[in-house]
Amino acid sequence: MPSTTALALAAVAAVPLAVAQTLSNETVLGVYMFHRHGDRTAKATAPANLTTLGYREVYTSGEYYRNRYISSDATYQINGINNDIVKQSQITVSSPADDVLENSALGFLQGLYPPVGTQLGTSDLANGTSVSAPLDGYQLIPVALVDSGSGSEDAGWLQSATGCAQATISSNNYFLSEEYNDLLSSTQDFYDQFTSVINGSFNDSQISFKNAYTIYDLINVAEIHNSTFDPSDIVTDSRFFQLRTLANAHEWGLAYNGSDDMRAVAGMTLAAQIVQFLNNTIEGQGQSKIGVQFGSYGSFMSFFGLAQLEKANADFMGVPDYASAMSFELFTNQSLSTGQWPSEDEMYVRFLFHNGTTSNASEPVAYPLFGGDQESLSWNDFSAGLNKFSLGSTEQWCTACGNYTGQCAAYDPSGSSSSSSTGDASADSSQYRSGLSPAVNGVIGAMVTLAVVLGIEALVMVVGGFRLVSKKGLRRDSGSSVEQISASAAGKAA
Repeated sequence: MPSTTALALAAVAAVPLAVAQTLSNETVLGVYMFHRHGDRTAKATAPANLTTLGYREVYTSGEYYRNRYISSDATYQINGINNDIVKQSQITVSSPADDVLENSALGFLQGLYPPVGTQLGTSDLANGTSVSAPLDGYQLIPVALVDSGSGSEDAGWLQSATGCAQATISSNNYFLSEEYNDLLSSTQDFYDQFTSVINGSFNDSQISFKNAYTIYDLINVAEIHNSTFDPSDIVTDSRFFQLRTLANAHEWGLAYNGSDDMRAVAGMTLAAQIVQFLNNTIEGQGQSKIGVQFGSYGSFMSFFGLAQLEKANADFMGVPDYASAMSFELFTNQSLSTGQWPSEDEMYVRFLFHNGTTSNASEPVAYPLFGGDQESLSWNDFSAGLNKFSLGSTEQWCTACGNYTGQCAAYDPSGSSSSSSTGDASADSSQYRSGLSPAVNGVIGAMVTLAVVLGIEALVMVVGGFRLVSKKGLRRDSGSSVEQISASAAGKAA
């Protein structure tokens, strides 16, 4: 994502914007957030676990968003939200049943609603004893879990875990493209330089652009966490930059394609969830105030492509860093008194994104959606824009994915559910014979497409049967960037 310079400029640019909005009559009605997990241990040493660094990252992010949306002096305080003691009906938090993502959500919540000491009070029991809240009033906030069948952060190729046949076919098509094959051939000499560094995890046939992300990931983790790594200084700064840029190109190619967009099924289901939550906020006149979902960078990238965010900033074509967050603020310019609620025509939505850990020193920035130039859209324009590509029902998902068994059997246009229809014989249909995977069953619908959204993480294509070693650590300095691939190292740019 953004380079050091871009991040610095973004942080500076966010200051006058915040001041201007604070002085307005704006009232935030509700917020939906999509958040990435913090730093974790390597996938190659499964099960992956959230590290102390990762815990700190998501906790810091939670503190920032508390100060933005919840505290009594919050800059953009959500209308009517409880400031200190959480009111469970006001907040919805979800995560896949995965140690890294679930623990990231819990760490974030500790910053969002920290312990409140004696404010939770004591409880007098019938036997005359008195019980006070433990851990200095630590607040318990439920996290809705989706069973993906296995740890999301332990898996390597997760597109198939979505159960969406057409999404798998679409991502596989990237490996047949001229773009991919040009980079595969033109960068081979570049990757050969790293053989002595990574040959403990990759054999010679696997060291190429086809494994661009896993190679970068392995080296990135080693450079951050291993003080004795690369004693020969093979991974120079310029080479590392090139590794990162190639990895970004590789993952973007797997996450989104404008003429073959079914690979962005995660972004499609996420779009539906955003609209559903904010629409519930509107219909319930603010009873649902904040929704937080933890998920994968693949979901970020596919949404970025569908929402045309790369037109606002080319950095959106890169892999978001750990603890990155995007938020959708529903607000009105009307001053509200007790009991008042604005009409839909008086509501607007603003999209904000921050790459890496959000803090008071590095705040999120507003960007225009859908290739436009307006940082705020009317609710009607925003919801219409997302609904152009969202998948918000079982029928929509089954039809778009070409899955017609199990729960999808009712939508089989042929009236037969004896086999899955993948729409392309090149896909291995065996993984769809049981219809929707456990990650999808019972999930698509009102906040029920989460498994699909979260299932795409990494989108790492295991080509050639190599043993996956996908390690992801703290972003190098201030995060990934998406600068053009230099001709000398990468040949034709993506």
